[in-house]
Amino acid sequence: MVVPVAHAEESAFGDEADGDSVFDAGAGEGERAERRGSVPILRYSREPNKYGDGNPRESSPFINNTDDNKGNLYDGKNMALFEEEMDSNPMVSSLLSKLANYTNLTQGVREHEEADEDEGAKKQTVKSPQMGTFIGVYLPCLQNILGVILFLRMTWIVGTAGILEAFIIVTMCCSCTMLTAISMSAIATNGVVPAGGSYYMISRSLGPEFGGAVGLCFYLGTTFAGAMYILGTIEILLTYIVPSAAIFKAEKAEEADALLNNMRVYGTCCLTLMALVVFVGVKYVNKLALVFLACVVLSILKKLIFIKVCLLGNRTLQNHGFDKCMKTEIIDNVTMTTKLWSLFCKGPELNASCSEYFSLNNVTEIQGIPGLTSGVISENLWGSYGPAGMLVEKAIPSVPASDASQDKHMPYVVNDITAFFTLLVGIYFPSVTGIMAGSNRSGDLRDAQRSIPIGTILAIATTTIIYLSCVVVFGACIEGVVLRDKFGDSVKGNLVIGTLSWPSPWVIVIGSFFSCCGAGLQSLTGAPRLLQAIARDGIVPFLQVFGHGKANGEPTWALLLTAVICECGILIASLDAVAPILSMFFLMCYLFVNLACALQTLLRTPNWRPRFKYYHWTLSFLGMSLCLALMFISSWYYALVAMLIAGCIYKYIEYRGAEKEWGDGIRGLSLNAARYALIRLEEAPPHTKNWRPQLLVLLNLDSELSVKHPRLLSFTTQLKAGKGLTVVGSVLEGTYLTRESDGKRAEQSIKSAMASEKTKGFCHVVVSSNLRDGFSHLIQSAGLGGMKHNSVLMAWPASWRQSNDPQSWKNFIETVRETTAAHQALLVAKNVDSFPHQERLAEGTIDVWWIVHDGGLLMLLPFLLQQHKVWRKCKMRIFTVAQLDDNSIQMKKDLQMFLYHLRLNAEVEVVEMHDSDISAFTYEKTLVMEQRSQMLKQMQLSRTEREREVMLHDTRSVYEGICSDHIFINAYLRVHMTWTKDKFCTERNRNREPNASVAVRDLFNMKPNQSNVRCMHTAVKLNEVVVNKSQGAHLVLLNMPGPPKSRGGDENYMEFLEVLMEGLNRVLLVRGGGREVITIYS
Repeated sequence: MVVPVAHAEESAFGDEADGDSVFDAGAGEGERAERRGSVPILRYSREPNKYGDGNPRESSPFINNTDDNKGNLYDGKNMALFEEEMDSNPMVSSLLSKLANYTNLTQGVREHEEADEDEGAKKQTVKSPQMGTFIGVYLPCLQNILGVILFLRMTWIVGTAGILEAFIIVTMCCSCTMLTAISMSAIATNGVVPAGGSYYMISRSLGPEFGGAVGLCFYLGTTFAGAMYILGTIEILLTYIVPSAAIFKAEKAEEADALLNNMRVYGTCCLTLMALVVFVGVKYVNKLALVFLACVVLSILKKLIFIKVCLLGNRTLQNHGFDKCMKTEIIDNVTMTTKLWSLFCKGPELNASCSEYFSLNNVTEIQGIPGLTSGVISENLWGSYGPAGMLVEKAIPSVPASDASQDKHMPYVVNDITAFFTLLVGIYFPSVTGIMAGSNRSGDLRDAQRSIPIGTILAIATTTIIYLSCVVVFGACIEGVVLRDKFGDSVKGNLVIGTLSWPSPWVIVIGSFFSCCGAGLQSLTGAPRLLQAIARDGIVPFLQVFGHGKANGEPTWALLLTAVICECGILIASLDAVAPILSMFFLMCYLFVNLACALQTLLRTPNWRPRFKYYHWTLSFLGMSLCLALMFISSWYYALVAMLIAGCIYKYIEYRGAEKEWGDGIRGLSLNAARYALIRLEEAPPHTKNWRPQLLVLLNLDSELSVKHPRLLSFTTQLKAGKGLTVVGSVLEGTYLTRESDGKRAEQSIKSAMASEKTKGFCHVVVSSNLRDGFSHLIQSAGLGGMKHNSVLMAWPASWRQSNDPQSWKNFIETVRETTAAHQALLVAKNVDSFPHQERLAEGTIDVWWIVHDGGLLMLLPFLLQQHKVWRKCKMRIFTVAQLDDNSIQMKKDLQMFLYHLRLNAEVEVVEMHDSDISAFTYEKTLVMEQRSQMLKQMQLSRTEREREVMLHDTRSVYEGICSDHIFINAYLRVHMTWTKDKFCTERNRNREPNASVAVRDLFNMKPNQSNVRCMHTAVKLNEVVVNKSQGAHLVLLNMPGPPKSRGGDENYMEFLEVLMEGLNRVLLVRGGGREVITIYS
């Protein structure tokens, strides 16, 4: 049994795909049928290689052909021209039937790329995802963005910074996340994003070094977010729900330290409990957050609750130990002191010794929430920063006391920390994080490429409006002293935002408690899975242990490490101290998302085809700059630490086992950098995402050493747009010693042609004894190291029929064979002189006729051409052929879905080509072709004989009348050692015999070969439908059938191609290089 040898190459679908297959044209039909039934199309196994080439096979989530009954899959006459290579290049209908069963459910990053052997076997089929934009992206983002900071710190930030500066803080942070969301939408819609979310997007866009560094930063940010949410939960519990549950209690001076110790103890208990809880009902708890938020907004607008705040002079009092805001009260005509009196005086007596400030100032009660019409907005416009311990005072006159030493023991509301603008930025920023919630769930979405951009951007717009509204409404409705009271001491220890709620403050208190619990649980479940994804990628060796988990996939070890790191955040015990830390890590992550988008846009890699079009590299660059600025604004030392951590991880991954190169001087550095880059390039073949055509352009020169087809260079420019490698090569016949000067002239001629056609690349002219060897040397040796071409572009030999020398078309066919053997793609341009130069084409179409799948190059080329101004107005149309047994309607749907995943915009049409009887026209055309071929062979034979006659002319007198064997042998040894005397005499007299008429009679009585008839039938029928559909197209791309294995049919092969392209103006024949070049993955 003949088995094709496959090389592990990159697949279009993120996996490995068949590199090259031995095209067994010489195999019999039965043998081919046996092979079809034995070797599945594009099917790879992770098992050890059974064929002996030592390369592992991989399974593709798309092309996973498990059918064994494919013996009759390609029977019929319509595709006879392509049948020799069906084993390696399947029919499109076969490919699409596999694509139809694909579902982009998230099964882990490694499972779709490089799953371990055991895990690959355990993959289970899951139901198709059905979540839409609202439920799958909008709500998760909204619930993640609106969180603990809104409930616990928003009012304090507005009061401390003032309306204007708070507005600036919110605008900066929300602008940062909006710009990041635009970049993230572009990356997320540039293919399927499996599990891993933002880590996967960044690592696959920027490479393993950045991916590992940013992935770990994102992991640490998510872990510290868990710590922050737990601290928020405990703060709500101990401050607002059950203050009596505090274990550590102290006097006023040590109250802050006691609170921190309580947070540590309860936080550790809460972390332990959450680590043990199974993540079951959290999503339902989180959805209540929207209800609580609605209560807040409605209550603010309706102003249903009236709260009184007690002031002593201009100082705000903690409303805990008294119920009436007065020094004395008259009961039964008797003046009695109140509980407030006893807080400032040494006894309840009217003559007791009291605090000086208490004695000098009166107690007043003001409205805590005076409302929109009160004019309080003017007082709250400006900030009120101050050091820790500073009294929270209202801007009204008061009598100062001479001794303020005892103030710290009095029940005044004071600042617990030193407040300044940059600190508030760091504390506030976590309230706008959570924008990745949608992309992290991409596997659960019905249409991720549509839902992620719309849902994320709408969620950010919604929360931005909410936050900005809160800033204005809080500043316009609430008294400044109440806003600056962080823990609500002036309103009886209630949550300040809770005092607005209706019908009870407990709505917001309980709601925020559950919201923080749910967010903490989400962080503790998301972070370990992120670490597991990083560990399974294997880019950070010391983390590999965390890639293992329980049998059900739960990341046990990763959860343990997450809990330990989270405990470190809890031991800090202060929400205000933890928030800037996680701000750094999230900002680092967002910075690299923007960097990834900007780089991809500027580099214009062929795989960069986001469905989301409303992005630009300047927006990404602005977002990146804003992230960097916010990092240093929040905390410059935390920013440096975060960058140092990311830098160390980056360098560790980059230089693990790599030698660092240094040069001497600028040029030495450049040379070493180039050498190092070339060596790195050669380490592994490029990933499918980075594949772009690196062209070797084969030019023919005329007798004046001028370029025959300069439009070939124009087409190269339009295809490449200055990106990647272009080598322009040509061959001169002769020896290098005699044609050295011609070689230099030819090189200059080609360079000037390249300059006039604006082709950027290198020129390479080879002098060889014959053209075939010269082109072979170019195909083999052009380029250096990893900078080698992967595609060959050449012109179709238009005058091959008129040429007296068959070597011209024989050279062409040998070049086709050699590019196939070298696993390089081949592009052959017909009528290249009619291709556009610099003029922009009017609106029209680029038509792709996708007959067999040989790597996806047919679909990538039109996309690359459309990037150039000449072809920009052209739309792509893709035609494929349906056979008798194919469901053309289903094929069209599958092809449309496939193109959607590829992010390609094209019209799709399925052309039905049922088996039909071979027409008399086809039969006659095949007969004429074979007769012409036979006549040319006889003419060639006659020409050879005439040349032989000339060679023998000088010796004819010696053996004209031969009578002696000895004389014949001596004379003939100088001419040909294998002839006998009889043969010589027969040959000399052969042309004198009347055999010519017999040969002509045989020529006209011959019957065509059945295989040739079938191939001609394919060419004729295909040409009919192509001309019918695409005659007016600006460019037609066609699959190029491979040449026959038997060189005897070479001329017939040229005829088949000529018939296939007949009646079409601009044609590009495309032949894949044996690897996938286009991918659905990001």
